[in-house]
This record gives sequence, structure tokens and C-alpha cells, in this order.
Amino acid sequence: MDSLSGSIERITYYNPENGYSVIRLVPNSRHVPGINRDGLVTIVGVLPELSPGEHVKLAGRWGKHAKHGTQFEVETCSQVLPATVAGIRRYLGSGLIKGIGPRLAGRIVDHFKADTLSIIEEHPERLIEVPDIGGKRTRLIAAAWQEQKHVKEIMLFLHSHGVSTNLAVKIYKTYGDNALEIVQRNPYQLAADIYGVGFKTADKLAQDLGLPADHPERIAAGVIYALNEMSNDGHVYAPRQLLIEKAAELLNAPAELLPAALEQLTTAGRIHPDEIPLTPSADGDGAGDPSKRVAEPDAEYRLSAIYLTPFYFSEVGVAERLQNLAQHSPRNTTQQVAPLHTMQLSDEQQKAIDHALRYPVSVLTGGPGTGKTTCLKALIFHLETLSLKYALASPTGRAAKRLSEATDRPASTIHRLLGFSPIEGFKYHAQNLLPVEFLVVDEVSMLDLVLANNLLKALRAGTHLLLVGDIDQLPSVGAGDVLRDIIASERVPVTRLTQIFRQAAGSQIIANAHRINRGAMPLFSSGGDDGDFYLFPAEDAAAAADWVEDVVCNRIPQKFGLKSLTEIQVLAPMYRGPAGVSTLNERLQAALNPSSQNKSEKALFGQIFRPGDKVMQTQNNYDKDVYNGDIGFVRALDMVEQTLSLDLDGRRVEYDWSEADQLTLAYAVSVHKAQGSEFPAVVIPMVMQHYVMLQRNLLYTAITRARKLCVLVGSRKAIGIAVNNNQVSQRFTALDWRLQKIS
Repeated sequence: MDSLSGSIERITYYNPENGYSVIRLVPNSRHVPGINRDGLVTIVGVLPELSPGEHVKLAGRWGKHAKHGTQFEVETCSQVLPATVAGIRRYLGSGLIKGIGPRLAGRIVDHFKADTLSIIEEHPERLIEVPDIGGKRTRLIAAAWQEQKHVKEIMLFLHSHGVSTNLAVKIYKTYGDNALEIVQRNPYQLAADIYGVGFKTADKLAQDLGLPADHPERIAAGVIYALNEMSNDGHVYAPRQLLIEKAAELLNAPAELLPAALEQLTTAGRIHPDEIPLTPSADGDGAGDPSKRVAEPDAEYRLSAIYLTPFYFSEVGVAERLQNLAQHSPRNTTQQVAPLHTMQLSDEQQKAIDHALRYPVSVLTGGPGTGKTTCLKALIFHLETLSLKYALASPTGRAAKRLSEATDRPASTIHRLLGFSPIEGFKYHAQNLLPVEFLVVDEVSMLDLVLANNLLKALRAGTHLLLVGDIDQLPSVGAGDVLRDIIASERVPVTRLTQIFRQAAGSQIIANAHRINRGAMPLFSSGGDDGDFYLFPAEDAAAAADWVEDVVCNRIPQKFGLKSLTEIQVLAPMYRGPAGVSTLNERLQAALNPSSQNKSEKALFGQIFRPGDKVMQTQNNYDKDVYNGDIGFVRALDMVEQTLSLDLDGRRVEYDWSEADQLTLAYAVSVHKAQGSEFPAVVIPMVMQHYVMLQRNLLYTAITRARKLCVLVGSRKAIGIAVNNNQVSQRFTALDWRLQKIS
């Protein structure tokens, strides 16, 4: 093989998924093939993530590309420290070492010259000799140097097994100096401990390290991964046979190996088997749909269900705690409401309030414009008149903010209500109950099973609980179908509001939401009127994407005066494809927040972030008090301290670069991620390429996110398919059966 060494000038392309890179290199020798007039050569290949200024020693072969000319195709890469003063200055100033930028690098190298790197390595305390570097900065630089050194060691090991640099940093931050030992001893621990490392990454690493394909640890890890994947799709349990089939396919292993793994995991307490009665199929040929259950314990057909242990105890806990609340004697709060409040309430609304006051647990559901907020205001007035201590809560921050604005009363997330902290967990729990007499939880369609269990644990006997939500929306992102299951159990009084009030009837958004719910096509405004519901026709995804960009960047701002970044939200059914979330984000970022010489940017986890970018948090981060679905804006990138600063509803939140995989661009988001949110305007692409996701409840959920304006972009055929597809994806849950069984 040929050899080549030099320093990295710039990164032309880097794929974080597989490490494939195109890099411009300043070679140590000018007598090499392919050198251009700027003294650079092109190197290509699967490489660790490198930074400008780093020095590398490469082995590979020179090749000729038909379009790009002579390139060095890398087989192996090792990183070396620069030897010249100029190289050291560029290396230190590249942003590679947290806390050292170009200016500070210059001062350090001016002081220590060619000895700079050996001083930092062996005598970092001497950095204090450099003007304007105090003791604190000296310690931070020394720590960052050591961390970077350890990460490089881990990175070189992991890179040879296909693990990206970003994940190598996360692995080091999780395990510290024990990282290599843990990775080599049990690679599957990474999948359990580190967000972003899935089973497939850990499995490839394990296979590369020589773990046999039929090793019990591998089979068990595959079962847990298959269960986790099903829970990510909303399922609380997996039918045993289906789980065996999925795990066997995932592992490419004989199904006969799976029962032993299930026994091992049951003994270890990681999974919990149970048997759930089923209804017989309509034709009498065996058991029917596993999502359809019966309460009778002597049912002929029973399903063997496998739960991840936390989900089993959460489902049992929710059923038992709801039943315990419902059985408690209600408070004497059933005085007539109307004389206490000036609002004119319909019979349905009066019934909902009477239920909330009469029964310890009740449900209020209904579509947009049916007066759920009016009910809550009247109920709150009554509770305040009786001097009862109450609380308002929602599953997400954006939903809580909407609830507070609608009722003009404080509302919080459920996590904040329960006093959650990442170190101590929930402040309020079974041994320290919430000091409230009445609790209203809004947007309960978003409430997942585990959070519902933690909430119910903290309610004292005698507390009244009102669950409010729209049953026709999409179910929760997390596992479970709590609202539907509670209603389906028929063990809790439910009020469904159906009357659309006059002030809402004038909105095409609300009228069309109800039309769609009835299975009728929406009616669209014409271009010349001042309506609030429009269609821009597009027969394919590429044309739809062009329209989306034009509508967001030009047409809506010009006609309605709404701001593209802060007042218009694109909601797409799918992530992939020309009209999917990922591509639309790239296009809208380029249009609304393009790259410029005056603006810093950083590629992290396959995305480019710039100040001004609209971003969304994709997982709960209790340390930062930021939750899945929260939307904010990038305010600054600190290239020296390697941090990204966000503005989240006026609150500044700092992210280390290694934490940026929690963020995604949010010019466009999925409909699921938009639940509980409301925007002045929404733009929704609906094309046949989204066929697999064209469902009535998805379209209904999307358009009900719009407050002032809704624009669909796509084909009437795709919209019609969504309207007519009322097959709600059934989740494997058994909360309704457990409630019936207990009752």
C-alpha cells in the first residue's frame, strides 16, 4: 500500500452513519500525485471524524475518479501530533480541545514554542505561566486534554468496529476511563445505558469482538431490543409468539433458542409474562384480534403476553389505583353550578361538570369547538368558590402552557407537578402524596402508561380526578393507550361533548375537523377569499415539497402577515421522502437560515446547526428540565467551549456538543411530535408517497394543531384515503381488561 501524511485542511463531506469522508489534506511532501494548485490532495474513505488542523498518517492506494480526478483511497488512518510550531498552533486553534480557541492557542504556542504539546501533556500546571490564563482555565484545559486523549483511544478502537466519533464521546462520558473495559466485556451494555446506541450497533461490535451468534447474552439482548422496539410503537406487551418471531428474525437465529432466553430474562426480573383472555374470532376459528379482550376469567382463548417488567407493574398499578380512587366516597361538591357562574352552559357541559364533582374519577372528551375549555373555566370557578385546593396539569410543556393561557390559571407539566428531579426521582409518590383535593389533567390522549402510573401513585384517597382529552387524536408517543382504554373499560363516567358552539362554527378549521371525523372530505377556501383552510394541489412528493417551501417562505407571510420561523409550522406524516420531515427541514433551513461567512455553524450527529435554527428536543432531559417535543431556537454556538445555546420559551439552555443528538431541526416535524401543541398556522403535505401513514386520526390531529390558518399541500386522492381510513392502529395493551377484571 501507499502511504501519505499531512494535516487536515477541511472536511468536504462526512457521513456520521458509516464514517465515509471526503477530505482535503495538506501533504507533508509536495511530491505526491493529485496535488492541486492550492497544495491540497483529496483523500476518501471510511474514517474517524477528523477536524481541520489534525495531523494524520494514512495507508491506502492512489486511485482515479472519473469526475473528481486523482484521490487517495484510505485503508488505515492514525492520528499523530504535529511537530512544527505552525502545525501546533493550527492544531490547538482548531477547536479540537475544549476551552482553547485560535487566540488562546496563539498565546500558548508563543510562550512554549515547540514544547507546547509536551507541556500540556506532562506539566499542564505550567499553563498558568501564559498571560491571562488563571488557575481555573488551566485546570479546565488540562481536563479537556486528558478527556480528548482518552476519547481518541476509544475512538480508534470503536472506529475499527464501525462506531462513530460522536458515540465514542458519549461512551467515554458515560463510563469514563473504564469505557474500553466495559465495551470489550459486554458490548450489549451500551444499548441499555447510552441513548443513541441501539442493539444493532452493539451487536455488530460484539460480533467483531468474537462473541458467538448463539451466545445467551446476545439472544437475551435481542429479546429486550425487540420488546423495546414494540414499546416505541406504543405497545405495552408483546404476544409471546410474535415476540419470538421478531427476535428470531432480528438475531438471524433459530426460534428454538428463544424460550430459554425468555426464561432467563423472567428469572432475572427483566420481563414479566402474563395471560390475557381473548374473544373468539368472528368465524369461530380460534382466537381473534389480540387487541380485543374479554373480562371473563374462564375465557376459552388466552393470550400469552410478555411485558417489560416496568410496563407490567405500571399497567397493573394504573388499574388498581384508578379503581381505588373511584371507590372512595366523593366529596360534597355537588351543589348546583349554574347559579355560581355567569357562563351559559349546554346540557352536555353541565353534565360534564356534574360528573367531575359527583364522581371521584371522570373523563371529558370532545373535538375542537365543543366547549371543553368553557367547562374547565366553570369547574375552576366552582372549585374556587368552595375553596378547594386544585391543580391543572398536562403531559408536555407546550400543552401545559396552552392550558394555562386558556384558563388564566397556573398549569404545569405532570413531571413538574410531581416535583421530579433526575437525582431523587419524583418528590410526590405513594409515601408523600400530592396536597390537592381536585386534579385536572388535560391532553390525556398524550399520556403514556408509565407517567400515568407515577401520577396516580401520588394521589391521595378522596382526590377527584378529571381526565380531559380528545379521543379522536393520535395516541401517546410513549407506550400505552390510556385514555382509550379507560373509556373502553366503561368503568368511569365519560362525557363526550358534540355540540359545536356558534363562535367556533365560523372556523373552517374546526368545521373541517368534524367533517373529517365523520368521514367526509374537507371543504377548501378559494384563493380570493379570507378563509382559513386552503389546498395547494400537488400530485407527487417533489412538487409538494416545492409548494411547501414557497407557501412557508413567501405566500403565507405575504397574504397573512405571519412569520415563517415563529408562526408557521410544517407537519409531515413521515420522515423519509422528498416531502418528509428530514428533506423539508434541509430545504427550509437553507431557505430561512442559510449558511453565511458571518454565521458560525457546526455539523453534529449528521445535522448542521446554526444560530437562528428552529429545533426540537427529542427525548426527556430532566437535568435540563426540557422534554420531548419542546421547540426552541439556537441562539449561539461556542466553538471554543463546544456548546450550543438554546432559547426555550425565554429560558436559556446549554447543550454540550455530545448532547446534540437530543435535538433535531424543527422547521418541519412529524404530526406525532406536534401533539399537544398549537400554532398560528400549519402546513401539511399529504401525498400518495405517505400512503402507509394516511389515516383519519393523523389528518385530524394535524389540522387541529392550527389556530388561525391550515394549508394542505398534496393530492385530493391522498387526502381522501386518509379521511376514509378510520382503522386506528391497535396497540397491545390490557388496561381496559384489567379495569373490568378488578371491577
